[in-house]
Amino acid sequence: MLYYLFEYLNHHFDFPGAGVFKYISFRASLAFIASLLFALFIGKRLIVVLQNKQVGETIRDLGLEGEAQKKGTPTMGGLIILAALLLPTVLLARLDNVYIITMIITAVWCGMIGFIDDYIKVFKKDKAGLAGRFKVMGQIGLGLIVGCILYFNQFVVVREKVPAALIENLSAFPADFANNPTTTYVAKDVKSTITTIPFIKGHEFDYASLLKWTGKNYRDYAWLAFIPIVIFIITAVSNGANITDGIDGLATGTSAIIGSALAVLAYVSGNTVFANYLNIMYLPNVGELMVFSGAFIGACVGFLWYNSYPAQVFMGDTGSLALGGIIAAFAISIRKEFLIPILCGIFLIENISVIMQVAYFKYTRKKYGEGRRIFRMSPLHHHYQKLNYHESKIVTRFWIIGIMLAALSVITLKLR
Repeated sequence: MLYYLFEYLNHHFDFPGAGVFKYISFRASLAFIASLLFALFIGKRLIVVLQNKQVGETIRDLGLEGEAQKKGTPTMGGLIILAALLLPTVLLARLDNVYIITMIITAVWCGMIGFIDDYIKVFKKDKAGLAGRFKVMGQIGLGLIVGCILYFNQFVVVREKVPAALIENLSAFPADFANNPTTTYVAKDVKSTITTIPFIKGHEFDYASLLKWTGKNYRDYAWLAFIPIVIFIITAVSNGANITDGIDGLATGTSAIIGSALAVLAYVSGNTVFANYLNIMYLPNVGELMVFSGAFIGACVGFLWYNSYPAQVFMGDTGSLALGGIIAAFAISIRKEFLIPILCGIFLIENISVIMQVAYFKYTRKKYGEGRRIFRMSPLHHHYQKLNYHESKIVTRFWIIGIMLAALSVITLKLR
């Protein structure tokens, strides 16, 4: 909203300094500062409210060191993250931007799923919380919404070089001009389902190509491949963040690191100069996501003030599901979803550790009559706790790994 206010003041009254709001880098920096300060401001007050209402975390007896002192720690602190994220976004971002609208929907939707889960656990005294099938249904619903927006919205486009003759002859196909040295190419914003493949030269993949077997008009059905993949990615990353939220500061700090890398990727993808220099696809309008990412990083860092060891508040599913959903939708929006296994490597290994543990336990119980384990406990961070590593050391080392993975994700822009 401030963007529109200062744009009006600059245009009609030539108000001193108002023009600076047109710069995405300025608004992104301001969003980071505002989100950080807002999280610090409301965090302490919300913690007091949660304590007064006895909204405490129910800790399972896992036999871990320091477990007893965490009992009763306020939960549902994800409300701090969501409030600190959404308010600066609404104030500083362009609300007519389809990508900003998509991210706001994602944050609110995932936050609501997590809030319902936490509410059932805390106020209904049901440790199981929201049934898993309803969580997955909610995540599938969000994936369907995000997928439809990114596929059907007219402003979600890619700037590609297409044959000039193709624009004049809409019935022709790009292949008709591919081997003609006299073909003249022009830049045009087009609807496309292409995305980026890291480490590969000519690093683009079109989801529509999965449906070539359907015939000549296969591109008309590209949504049949694109939307299910979006649903899968959002569900997987959201659950990965949820599983990672097991010790103080781990999910929060990891998400801030991932958010920083996504901010860089969004900036270069939405800037014609950098996109041309790096030879990556230019995505019109996507640069505005820098403002959202600034608010996202600020909210995570601000929450980390209270969530670092020993935590004064836990984010609960309200925060963890939202963080994962936001990261997934953001990566898909800037067409860097194939980087998720690297960028979100911490989430991935946490997920894999649980899958491996459960699968091996079931296999050995069936074969030997007793279940055996690969790890002392899953997810992986609990394994290291069982090895008597202090929480702070585990979190710090996971952060270091997260920073290395984020750096690797960014340098894939040139490493191919």
